[in-house]
Amino acid sequence: MKICSVICEFNPFHNGHKYLLQRAREESSCDYLLCIMSGNFTQRGDIAVADKYTRAKHAILGGADCVLELPVAFSVAPAEIFAKGAVKLISSVPSVSAVAFGCETADKNVLSNSAKLLYEESADFKSYLTGELKTGQSFIKSYHSAFEKIGGKKEVLQKPNNILAIEYIKALYNYAKTDMEIFPIKRIGADFNDIKLKENFSSASAIRQNLHSPQIKNNVPSFVFTDLKNFSKENELYERFLKLILSRTAPTTLKNIYGCGEGLENAIKNLENLPFRQIIDNATSKRYASSRIKRILCANFLGLYKNDCEIFLKSDLYLTPLAVKKQCINIFSELAKSNFPLLISGSDIQKLSEPALKCKKLDDFSLKQWQQINGISFTPKMLII
Repeated sequence: MKICSVICEFNPFHNGHKYLLQRAREESSCDYLLCIMSGNFTQRGDIAVADKYTRAKHAILGGADCVLELPVAFSVAPAEIFAKGAVKLISSVPSVSAVAFGCETADKNVLSNSAKLLYEESADFKSYLTGELKTGQSFIKSYHSAFEKIGGKKEVLQKPNNILAIEYIKALYNYAKTDMEIFPIKRIGADFNDIKLKENFSSASAIRQNLHSPQIKNNVPSFVFTDLKNFSKENELYERFLKLILSRTAPTTLKNIYGCGEGLENAIKNLENLPFRQIIDNATSKRYASSRIKRILCANFLGLYKNDCEIFLKSDLYLTPLAVKKQCINIFSELAKSNFPLLISGSDIQKLSEPALKCKKLDDFSLKQWQQINGISFTPKMLII
């Protein structure tokens, strides 16, 4: 039995995602295609436009056989932690022997070599990085320059999906899964950050920016377009929630969030009375990208702390199915071979260790917060499609 995994957000699911799943199945020749998907909040600190069950349904209709939830402790975290959390889950299932991902550079050797260089982080690399930072360059430019000096191709690191791809491969090294096949699928259509709608392969960012444009119809499958009327653009209330919780948070607490140290916690706290967009703009700098600031504020809102996450990464966790294709329900017999409990019935919660239970409670809390912001109430239930 061969399972190919795809780590994703699908916020929302679009034509490019459908292409990714199709190519992943074709290239891996897998028996089952398994998605590990973010829940209701994403890696850039955004609130998802649709709840995790709706997005999981779209993934199944778009070509996946089963969708598992990536715990929120990892989904709202820097790329390295996002990748480690997802790879930790797939590494626990013996039948998962491949991982596919969309990226700008679909060259296995280039990505693998880049990942190895960064995984080892030699003394030379650290020395170069320190030297570059002292020149006043941004952290990203300094990182790229140091990478180039140890033999890497810095242009590889200049594309967002490449960065995640490299982090996935690094995480495979971390979990001693170097035998797992990787299938980089070249991204087609618009760039990750392109917010202009294209004819039929727009980015998720562009679709979120233009949710009510009729042009979206050509960019998403029909089953997604049908659900667009239920998608949320409730950013204003979400931003007010983030500001409210920030006003109640001490700098010492902010400092325990990934990426919020070296005085950034004080800088953000000092901006708390400004309008939300001004907080983001004023805290953004050469060293700190706006996506990091948004992610910190989201993590603070949800109570996601670095110390807890480090414990979760070292502990046995759980597999939470969000949706499964009816004719592929036998995949559960493979997932049950994981050394992590498969959460299908309510009683399965009793199998969780203390760290796993804490991690799961954060998932449940994040769903409740999504429902509060969007004014939607429903009972969480795995979908069989």
